[in-house]
Order: sequence, then C-alpha cells, then structure tokens
Amino acid sequence: MMCPSALLAAKPPNIVLLYSDDAGYADFGFQPNCRPDVKALTPRISSLAKDGARLTNGYMSGCVCSPSRAGMMTGRYQERFGYDNNLPPGTEDGLPLSETFGVKRLQKLGYETALIGKWHLGYPEAFHPNKRGFGWFYGLLQGSRPYFPMDSPGPHRVIQENGKATPEIGYVTDRLGDAACRFIREKKDKPFFLFLSFTAPHGPLQPKAGDVEKLSAIAQARRRNYAGLLVSLDANVGKVLDTLQSEGLNDNTLVIFTNDNGGQTQLGADNFPLKGKKGTLHEGGVRVPWVIRWPGKIEPGMVIDDPVIALDLIPTFIEIAGGKVEESWKLDGISLVDSWQSGKSLPERPLYWRKAGSRGDRAMRLGKWKIYHERMSKTAPVLYDLSKDPGEEDDLADRDPERLKKMLAMLDQWESEMTEPRWGPGTK
Repeated sequence: MMCPSALLAAKPPNIVLLYSDDAGYADFGFQPNCRPDVKALTPRISSLAKDGARLTNGYMSGCVCSPSRAGMMTGRYQERFGYDNNLPPGTEDGLPLSETFGVKRLQKLGYETALIGKWHLGYPEAFHPNKRGFGWFYGLLQGSRPYFPMDSPGPHRVIQENGKATPEIGYVTDRLGDAACRFIREKKDKPFFLFLSFTAPHGPLQPKAGDVEKLSAIAQARRRNYAGLLVSLDANVGKVLDTLQSEGLNDNTLVIFTNDNGGQTQLGADNFPLKGKKGTLHEGGVRVPWVIRWPGKIEPGMVIDDPVIALDLIPTFIEIAGGKVEESWKLDGISLVDSWQSGKSLPERPLYWRKAGSRGDRAMRLGKWKIYHERMSKTAPVLYDLSKDPGEEDDLADRDPERLKKMLAMLDQWESEMTEPRWGPGTK
C-alpha cells in the first residue's frame, strides 16, 4: 500500500458520492448475502467493490431519508440541531442556516460542486442547495416523485436546474445519470465534488417497461418492479463510471457508493441477514451497503470491517482535498483516510442513533456490542453481540448487565447534548 502522504496528488482528487434511496442490504451483487433474484442486476455497482473495497459495517446516522442526509452533509449528528424526523412536504423550515455544509468547505478549497437528484433538506430559497455550497443543482427539492413525466409536478417535485424548472421529459433516473455525466465533462479540468443522489429504488415502483420485462423470473410483482428500479440505477451508475474512464479521470477520482438508510421492505427491498427496515434503529434500518474505489490508492478487493458512519465522510473529504478539519467545526465524524490507506483498524468509538426526540427510540454501537432501547413501545433496553448476531435475535442484557449499564450511561450522556426535534414526532 502507498503511505497516506501519497494521497495528496498535485491536482486534488475528484470525489464522486453515489447514493441510492431505500435499497435493501441484500440487493446488490457485491454483498455476500445478496439475494439470488437480483444477484446479476447490479454489475456496474458491483464492479466498484471488485476494483476497490467493500465496507461490511457502514452506517447512516439516520433511519429515514432526510435526517440521514442532514448528518452526512454536515458531519454532525443531526439530532444536535433538531433533525430527528423526515422533513414534511411544503414546510417553511429546513436544515438550520446556522449549520455549515461540508461541501461549502470544499468550495473554499477550490472544488467545483454539484448536487444532482434528491435534496430533501429545505424548500424556501434560503435553504436551497445553491445557497448551501452546491454550485450546480439539478434535481428535486422534495423526497420523492414519479419516475415518468408529471402533468403538474409543483415546485418541489419538478426537476429544476439552479432554481429554474425543467421540462417534464424522460425517465428520472436516466435524467439524473445524464446530468452527472454532463457535470463531469464540463468540470474535468478542475477538482470537483459530485453528489449524485438518486431517487431509485424509492417508491413509487415505476420501472421502465423494457427493464421489468427482463425480470419475469421474479414472481412477485412488487419485488419485480423494485428490481426494475435497480436495473436503471445500475445502468446510470455505469454511465458515470464510463464517463470518468473516457475523460481520463479514473486514477484521480474517489468513488463511493452507498444508500441513504435501511431498505424499505414494504416496497420490495430485502435486508437479509439484518433485522428491521427503514424507519427502525435495528441494523436493517441504519446499516447500509457501502463500497469505495480509488485506483492506486485503495487495494482492489479489500474488505473493511471497522464500523464507520456517514458522519465520517466530510472529514475524510476535507483531508483528501488538502484541507484541515478545525476543532471549532465540532464535527462528530473522523477522517478514514489513514485507515483506508494503511489497512489499520480504527480505534473503538461509540456510534449513536435516535429518532423522534428524547421520548423516541435510541441505539448505540461500541465495538461489536449494540444496545437498542425502544422507548416508544416501553420495552427494556436490549444488548446484542453483532459479531455473532447481526440479526439481533439473542438479547444478552440479563447475562451482561454491567456492559449494558455502562453503554446506557454513555448513551444518556450523548443524548443530553442533543435538542428536541424541530418538527414531527417528539416535538415539544
């Protein structure tokens, strides 16, 4: 492996962050437990794992779309600024203007920046992507929309370009992939950060007819339509990878693919072997598929088992870009650069989750141990050894009460630093 100092090339590396939406943990070919019915449907996404590294314990900081993005974009636990819950459609609020997006810090380091796809962090103009650090925004403000053209989409569901509505033509996943390729070609001579935030395979389940026709072997209609969305997702990731290749950018571009929260099993996703789904703090709600590729910097075929969280992305990107994380930023994540390069394990650290405020459910992971406290159903805290029990079936709380007590005290301390939600469940 190369030493960490070799990461900083003369031209700062490009960064491409690819997000799918509500996809299942077992629904990508690179996952060891990938379900057979979709195993062959994501060859381009799976190529990233072959050419780079797969992260087995990658987490989002939220269990639903909007909070997970709020944490990732700021590098801070979103509960610090009241973002426990999904942003309601049409609300006049958004991610607080007092919070600084990491992408704004990348702009100051000379990066061209773009968000293509789903925003879901605020509707009034002051909260728009162009105001928060993205030089180019091509996408929708709301959390979802139909994949096919709408008659009257409204200002929050229409695909806009820097505030201007675009015509309702084409299939949304294709439009987002094409826009990403356009950005890469236009900005190839400068370092860039591209966040391609797909809506697929989030509902509604509207695959292209040609894609779903190939999936007749999948008997259940819901699962078949969901799989059709995966097909178009993979094809458009492939467009992006092909454009990086054709423009000669592969060797100096970090590509990350992950998902915004656990899979939505009600719409066809499969999170095997994890328990739970989107909206819960079980592993199936917060642990996500995650792969990284950086030719010449990260060895092909690596498997990284350290628990990491999306809060780590901003400090990682800042270091890659040649910057320095300031203590005054009060970030909750850490840079992963040294670990990725050296192969050394990260020091053990706690990871925390909460939803719906101080009366809602909460969870914590420390090393291989996880506690989950379902306060909303008034059940006692449980303790799991995830190294043996990723499905969270064997509660060890009665067998290891001291560990449970210690971890609950840490969770209490963390939660004492959080604020109540600004909207939705748990608002006071």
